[in-house]
Order: sequence, then C-alpha cells, then structure tokens
Amino acid sequence: MKPDIHPTYRPVVFQDTSSGDRFLTRSTIETSETVVWEDGNEYPLAKVEISAFTHPFFTGQMKIVDTAGRVERFQKRYGERKRKAPAKAEATDAAE
Repeated sequence: MKPDIHPTYRPVVFQDTSSGDRFLTRSTIETSETVVWEDGNEYPLAKVEISAFTHPFFTGQMKIVDTAGRVERFQKRYGERKRKAPAKAEATDAAE
C-alpha cells in the first residue's frame, strides 16, 4: 500500500441529537467540536440525527423525523384527496 494516503482512525464520540445518547467508537470523520468522555479524556464530537438508539429498526417503534415540515405539507396537499373510479370502466361493464 502507498504510505500517507489512507485516513487515520481515531476515537470519536457520536451523539444522537434526537435522544441525547452518546457512544464512543473509532472513525475517520472530521469534526470541529469536542467533548469530555466518561473516562476523562477529550474526544472529537460528531452529531447525528438518527442512530441505533432512535432508529425504528432497532427500537421497534415507528418515529417520523421531520425537521422541515415535509410530512405536514404532503398531508395538506394529498391527504384529503380520494381516488375516483374511472368512468370508462363502468361504461364497459354495463355494455357486457
């Protein structure tokens, strides 16, 4: 392998912004924030919106993460509409 082309792994604290839970793991992510971990050492902090603490697959609960009101806009536009049966299909059935 070529030297000095691979990123360096280092300990990084990831914080779930939905629940506030944190976990320490190794990563190559670049961050500007730091935090003091339980062991007294200071580590880079990476904030994420969804982690294993809040993801529906791991929690077994459905949770809609909606930071920009996308779901409300969709329901406002399309939620009240009802599908109409095509008139052509009714005319064909009557002719038979």
